[in-house]
Amino acid sequence: MSYLVRQLLLGLLWVYRYLISPLTPASCRYTPTCSAYAVQAIQKYGPWRGGRLALRRISRCHPWGGHGYDPVP
Repeated sequence: MSYLVRQLLLGLLWVYRYLISPLTPASCRYTPTCSAYAVQAIQKYGPWRGGRLALRRISRCHPWGGHGYDPVP
């Protein structure tokens, strides 16, 4: 079950990174980008913990949030 959820999330991220993101202006405040961070977190920790890390990172991505280098722990 976890494998299917992982593949589904990675597929959705692929669609975003290669089909949707090129249509919008670059505005990421972090390195690596939030989508790259999400892919790395899900691959390293699985869909549940990696997904939670990705959501935490995305929630910090706003004008009053941080910026700079923020790798997957």
